[in-house]
Amino acid sequence: MSNSNITFIGGGNMARSLVGGLVSAGASSTRISVSEPLPEIRDKLLEDFGVNVHAENISAATGAHVIVLAVKPQVLQEVVVPLRDLIAEHRPLLISVAAGVTAPSIERWVGDRPALVRVMPNTPALVGAGISALYANKNVREDQRELAEMIMSAVGKTVWIEDESLMDTVTAVSGSGPAYFFYVMQAIKDAAAAEGLDEDTARLLVLETALGAARLAVASVEDPGTLQKQVTSPGGTTEAAINVLDSSRVSKAFGKAVSAARARGGELAELLDRD
Repeated sequence: MSNSNITFIGGGNMARSLVGGLVSAGASSTRISVSEPLPEIRDKLLEDFGVNVHAENISAATGAHVIVLAVKPQVLQEVVVPLRDLIAEHRPLLISVAAGVTAPSIERWVGDRPALVRVMPNTPALVGAGISALYANKNVREDQRELAEMIMSAVGKTVWIEDESLMDTVTAVSGSGPAYFFYVMQAIKDAAAAEGLDEDTARLLVLETALGAARLAVASVEDPGTLQKQVTSPGGTTEAAINVLDSSRVSKAFGKAVSAARARGGELAELLDRD
């Protein structure tokens, strides 16, 4: 990675997190460029990380070995089409973190069989605790796969998928997943407050319990269901709570929620798949 020039098209939160993670991991700031139309964002990136900043995409992408497309899905087409000639001439690796935009769409817009890695990150990447799913098209070399993985590892864990159609499921699980956990945390916090705890104490108890449970699950070889049973004593308080959740069919509701998110992801991808 030390010899690779990396350009980010878009300087928003995800790009900023990746830039910060790369610099913290030892990447040279002189080899990182960011194209961003808003001068205040450019100035902040320069101030905080010492990277090269540009107001124009082509100047930022010139000489890049990797171009990270970190713009909103709705504008991705208008961003990449003007880069077609540069991409065809220099053959950089393209990494797209634009949710819902499929590899065939980007390939069609760019033309000439680009090397492309599509990534689905999630919002905990903003604090270096994300999980990103990566899909590489057939034009990506092994060394480029390794480079893409190193870049995304700057903000958390990575996993590869070989079937792009599973990206909708990934989106429903890890992309939307933080919102599910926030939903549960808020519900427990509200319940704690209703049972007499003050807001600050309820919040601290819920967040630290969620964090500790996640760390315990990551450290354990057991699946979460087994861990849940291990702390559910017969006739105890936890069993009383789990019985209510089971009678309310909460597990089935989560299944329906993930299915709905996956289906909606497919619908949005179709809307974005246009010329």
